[in-house]
Amino acid sequence: MKQIIKQLTEAFGPSGFESEVTELIKSMVQEHADEIRTDVLGNLIAVKKGAAAGKKIMFAAHTDEIGIVVTHIDEDGFLRFANVGGVGVATLVGNRVRFKNGAIGVIYREKGDWKELTLDKLYVDIGAKNKEEAAEKVKVGEFAIFHREFTDLGDRLVAKSMDDRIGCAVLIEALKRTEKPKNTLYFVFTVQEEVGLRGARTAAYGLEPDLGIALDVTLTGDMPKAQRMAVSLGKGAAIKVKDSSLITHPKVKDLLVDLAETAEIPYQLEVLERGGTDAGAIHVSRAGVPSGAISIPTRYVHSPSEMVDLADVEACVKLVAALGDWDISRLF
Repeated sequence: MKQIIKQLTEAFGPSGFESEVTELIKSMVQEHADEIRTDVLGNLIAVKKGAAAGKKIMFAAHTDEIGIVVTHIDEDGFLRFANVGGVGVATLVGNRVRFKNGAIGVIYREKGDWKELTLDKLYVDIGAKNKEEAAEKVKVGEFAIFHREFTDLGDRLVAKSMDDRIGCAVLIEALKRTEKPKNTLYFVFTVQEEVGLRGARTAAYGLEPDLGIALDVTLTGDMPKAQRMAVSLGKGAAIKVKDSSLITHPKVKDLLVDLAETAEIPYQLEVLERGGTDAGAIHVSRAGVPSGAISIPTRYVHSPSEMVDLADVEACVKLVAALGDWDISRLF
């Protein structure tokens, strides 16, 4: 599974430009799915057909990652940029970015007080001597991602874009382990989550699922002087209670807890004070979809070095597989 995570996290896929990631995932799942297709917006949908009397479950993990987009090239060849998704200014200075064509740049700042640092005081240096040379490498409107390699620390892994390629890895592995589920399962690898849950919204509208579950990262409270939060690396799958976009349906939360306890899957309950997932769009689709989320505890979210624990990843895979084979007609 480490190799899958490495491939996914090192792929290029800022919001709106996820095709490299979705094509990679397609190559990984096409032998295991009964049906696979890409919708108009770019969501990759892999279907595992269940019993005729079964219900429809939509699992969603987003393929896009945060990044930047070039807004201006000055006469000396330096690039100005805007954020794509929730980019934190504090993580940018000194970091490198990579464009689709392979061009690499270094982000740095104008002189001034660090306390007053904002995006408009940052620039990207791609090694160009002037505007003309820079424009031969990168154009205004081109997107870039953080340039950072996958690192294997043993039981823990570090990479850029664990948010949410690790959720994609969970769904890939769960799909591979699923043979003949009771329900028809839609493994949806969504686009443009980081800029407004856009792919999940259209996919849920088209699929009309009976139950929606997002697979995404969540914050942890286990670092020095971290914000208080009862989620830690290595303590299992995080079953969401609430975030900014969703209050998990009580019956869905209770079901996930019961499944985890029955199968002896380690879990923890997650209350995320800020942030959301694709479930925020799924649960208000059409006339409404009972929804929840299974979260992968992750340190340093929205930085170029996000960390996960393999035991938590495995717990999430097992919980997805258990839910897919549960008779959800008994839920409502």
